[in-house]
Amino acid sequence: MFEHVEPFGGDPILSLNEDFQKDPRPHKINLSIGIYFDDAGAIPVLDSVRRAEAMVVARNAPKPYLPIEGAANFREQVQLLLFGAGHPALAEKRVATIQSVGSSGGLKVGADFIARWLPGSEVWVSDPSWENHRSMFEGAGLAVHSYPYYDAASGALAFDAMCDALRRIPAKSVVLVHACCHNPTGVDLTHAQWNALIPLFAERELLPYLDLAYQGFGDGIEEDAYAVRTLAAARGKDGRPMSFVVANSFSKSMSLYGERCGALSVACADAAEAVNVLGQLKFTVRRNYSSPPIHGGQIVAAVLGEAALRPLWEGELGAMRDRIRAMREALHATLLKKMPGRDFGYFLSQRGMFSYTGLDPKQVDRLREEFAVYLVRSGRLCIAGLNTGNVEATGLAMAAVLDG
Repeated sequence: MFEHVEPFGGDPILSLNEDFQKDPRPHKINLSIGIYFDDAGAIPVLDSVRRAEAMVVARNAPKPYLPIEGAANFREQVQLLLFGAGHPALAEKRVATIQSVGSSGGLKVGADFIARWLPGSEVWVSDPSWENHRSMFEGAGLAVHSYPYYDAASGALAFDAMCDALRRIPAKSVVLVHACCHNPTGVDLTHAQWNALIPLFAERELLPYLDLAYQGFGDGIEEDAYAVRTLAAARGKDGRPMSFVVANSFSKSMSLYGERCGALSVACADAAEAVNVLGQLKFTVRRNYSSPPIHGGQIVAAVLGEAALRPLWEGELGAMRDRIRAMREALHATLLKKMPGRDFGYFLSQRGMFSYTGLDPKQVDRLREEFAVYLVRSGRLCIAGLNTGNVEATGLAMAAVLDG
């Protein structure tokens, strides 16, 4: 029956992480997988999360199936986090939100929804983008294309080329954009660029699909939601509020990777649309996994909703953000000292957990084989894998391969 099934080649990042685990060299450095590690090289357990989990467990509550759309308190807190308290989009009840199995689950539910209700629409993702974006939309039966995003020569955003490309794609196309902390490059749109891009979306009747997996890792919780809130305040070509989609995650910001806590929100033109969209999102979920799990979502709801925990979490998230910035500065200093004639300023201007190093696949292979420094072959480096004990060694190894 299954003789024709082909072997799975493996996910490139997860397979690389498995190779790292098998590497016997004691000085090995893992900068491949997208996980935040503290300065001791461990995945932190946040104090705010620890306290929230204790509160959830102390309730000794039963474990019924959640509603298809997820827990009401979780969904409410997600909307407040994304849109901000008092935002007109929330007051007008025109946002449909579901609790999803990680933001990956939300992305896939959104892809299935688009395939059903926007037939003929095709999806455009940045070049480059997170590897799984293309797979998820193609898995929903959607054609996927790319638009220019990263300028390799300057290590910056190719904004003019991006806008030129989006002006030429068909109306009703879906455009996936990272709201902040672009994965894999770390290159983000500025507020001014968002302000220029959103009218283009409206004029061309494009559907923005935001991926917000790293809120708080860029410039701050509020600052990193700029795209969401500005889109929610914008008007479309018909004068009605713009529609857009946003998938968000708490894996990184609360260090809750294995709990798979995410959400999908669809901003609609009015409350009546939002009711219908929520209903069809529920139907899409029912055909996939029926309903999300309880535990992690209730931890998130407690962290965001409890007055004693929210400030604690914001402080912890701020400390993670500051550590990432410090590692960027340390790596930049090491490289500049070793190669003073070369411009490494992009490490300081990029945001979030990732940076494009400019290394080609052969140089990445040499880093791994000679220096036990693991990067994705695209040259993406996870800044959050650096610490005070390995950042200098990483910089020296990178300088060695860059110097040929």
